[in-house]
Amino acid sequence: MAISKTFPAAAIRAAWDAGVRHFGENRVQEWESKRGDLADLGATWHLVGHLQSNKARRAAGLFHCIDSVDSLDLARRLDLAAGSEPGISGTRRVRVLIEVRLAPEETKSGAEPPELEALVRGLAAFPRLDLAGLMCIPPPAEDTERMRPCFRRLRELRDALRNATGAALPVLSMGMSHDFEVAIEEGATEVRVGSAIFGARPPLPPA
Repeated sequence: MAISKTFPAAAIRAAWDAGVRHFGENRVQEWESKRGDLADLGATWHLVGHLQSNKARRAAGLFHCIDSVDSLDLARRLDLAAGSEPGISGTRRVRVLIEVRLAPEETKSGAEPPELEALVRGLAAFPRLDLAGLMCIPPPAEDTERMRPCFRRLRELRDALRNATGAALPVLSMGMSHDFEVAIEEGATEVRVGSAIFGARPPLPPA
């Protein structure tokens, strides 16, 4: 997946022309400002950043995948929004991943590991959400080997959840431009690559 946050629509179109089909954005409002210029692309659009519950309705109408669900309250809001948004209601489901908080940093969002089993079981009750797996963002480190335990831990949590709940959870979204090789070695099925595709990231615009 190409992480296109802060990059202009022209850069996304160039990546599409090069063969990229999945794109990740961090903020609802930023994607709203770019999507009109990219409406002709048949890409899959992912929200990978933290989603505030009061933006769930907008997100359900803008993205095919919400890769940062961290509570049943947010899932409930997404499910309700998916049922009322034009083009999403009916047989279409919104794919979601549970973001898992594996680092102690206060800035990290995500569900705590002890909460995961209840969250997986609860998500099964929402008819318009398709729980596909887990996502994590490890703490930054110069040595990518220091991230390996975090990636391994996510895989182990996924395997334990499979055994406990029977959920398939085929997706492990982990690894970015500087560490995706290690993430793949530890079982990643999706990696989130930004600067390695687009180059140096421009400054983030004001919120």
